[in-house]
Amino acid sequence: MLGGMPDQSLMPDWPVSVHPPGSDSFEQTALVWLFDHVPADYRLHGVLRRHPVALSRLARQYVSSALEAAREGYRTARIDLRDHLPTHALDQVMNAYLAEGRRMAGVLRSVEAVDAALRASAAERGGAHE
Repeated sequence: MLGGMPDQSLMPDWPVSVHPPGSDSFEQTALVWLFDHVPADYRLHGVLRRHPVALSRLARQYVSSALEAAREGYRTARIDLRDHLPTHALDQVMNAYLAEGRRMAGVLRSVEAVDAALRASAAERGGAHE
């Protein structure tokens, strides 16, 4: 054990601020991290705090939609903005879409990893029978 957490090999996409599954603080650190990747108003819903797997599902959908929006933006920006921006600015917009798409793809992989761990943890505890 290191730092009070079980020794565990985590996947490369595992977020550094989320403690490993099986540790006492896993769900709490997962909640904090997931809430950082969804709209702030999601914090208003107590069910998402009480059932982290529900938050991870919503986060997965939200981040997936953001990734798709970045991809759609990239596909359509050149045509949509060509009459409104100089070429160098349009190139910068395209680079922004590329960077955001890469970032969101990484976040999605991390959300999926946390979601899978939360689902496994909920299944071990009996999930819907709580």
